Amino acid sequence: MNYQLIIIGGGPAGYTAAETAGKAGLSVLLIEKQNLGGVCLNEGCIPTKTLLYSAKTYDGAKQASKYAVSASEVSFDLPKMIARKTKVVRKLVLGVKAKLTANNVTIVTGEAQIIDKNHVRCADETYTCENLILCTGSETFVPPIPGVETVNYWTHREALTSKELPESLIVVGGGVIGMEFASFFNSLGVAVTVIEMMDEILGGMDRELSGLLRADYAKRGIKFLLSTKVTAMAQTTDGTLPGDTVQGVEVSYEHAEGTGSVTAQQLLMSVGRRPVTKGYGLENLHLQLTERGHIKVNEQMQSSVPGVYVCGDLTGFSLLAHTAVREAEVAVHAILEKDDAMSYRAIPGVVYTNPEIAGVGQTEESLQAKGIAYRVVKLPMAYSGRFVAENEGVNGVCKVLFAETDGRVLGAHVLGNPASEIITLATMAIEMEMTAAAWKKIVFPHPTVSEIFRETL
Repeated sequence: MNYQLIIIGGGPAGYTAAETAGKAGLSVLLIEKQNLGGVCLNEGCIPTKTLLYSAKTYDGAKQASKYAVSASEVSFDLPKMIARKTKVVRKLVLGVKAKLTANNVTIVTGEAQIIDKNHVRCADETYTCENLILCTGSETFVPPIPGVETVNYWTHREALTSKELPESLIVVGGGVIGMEFASFFNSLGVAVTVIEMMDEILGGMDRELSGLLRADYAKRGIKFLLSTKVTAMAQTTDGTLPGDTVQGVEVSYEHAEGTGSVTAQQLLMSVGRRPVTKGYGLENLHLQLTERGHIKVNEQMQSSVPGVYVCGDLTGFSLLAHTAVREAEVAVHAILEKDDAMSYRAIPGVVYTNPEIAGVGQTEESLQAKGIAYRVVKLPMAYSGRFVAENEGVNGVCKVLFAETDGRVLGAHVLGNPASEIITLATMAIEMEMTAAAWKKIVFPHPTVSEIFRETL
């Protein structure tokens, strides 16, 4: 069968490309080997945020007295949390499928095999296409730590489905995924230890705000081992006889102060993710790679082979769903010969801990590394009346970075709820290269937490 466009991968990039192309009248085939929505919808962005909201609600109920509300005997039901998460995911997956079907997208479930840029096989059928978009996403990376193959560890997938809480948890990796799970399990009373090789959590986010978030969670009982390398892992037993019941895991480590180990009932591996490049014939396209080994694309997301486009985690620019969505739109627009180009000037990043932390554009660290002169304006979140009204006894920080030369907004970083919802304002200001003077002319609704940006102006 012949299609104008074949898309491999049904995650945010894939289903966005399919919907956009189908809406434009192209004949589209989408091949997905598992579930529509990819990792983000099925076992990433959406399920984690669903569980985190349950934990946040539980935290709020326990602190209700701060707001003159009495809530006695507050408790939670983990199996019901998991069931609600599953219901939310199922509903959204069906929504994605409905949109694709409405736009005449043909969906095939199975593993794709690329023969060449114009031919893709799935099961016993070979499909022909004029254009090909690769959206195969990424997978959990588990480093070859001695003993890792002998321990029963979790990845994000198992952590999202377990209906029983461990008494204690070691999280290897203090990045976004690691910290979100650390936040969730800490809220539910699990003793959490985070081991991070870097000297601060959340690498890539604003360092000062990351440190403040870490200090906040340390007060809540999370133990952090920074600048620490994991050297070995081993299962622990109940200690009576060889081969007795497995009780947990022991993680050995080394850092500047020497060596040590920590034990817990459960281990979560959250070191990072890597693009999926094997198993579907990618090598048959002979695409040009970047120095870092990612697929090289231009501003229209086209690879070195005409007619082959690459979106999402495969490009290596940003392993974020919202970046993938925009890349997919650009790729389809290129196929449709519409004037469009991908910009990475303002890609927001959010960590859905409680409080949330969000940032977009340059950080102080990146500006210093580039030798760019800047001015920083930093304010407590208490400068926002709405924030004070809704965050009793809690504070946060808003930091905005401006170019020293002309006052352009270069970066913005927020620690405090709801950082995820207000960061878009700064994203627009940075993408549009607005100056502080121009941004200040925008009317902000009052009272809103977003007014904290106006206060910095």
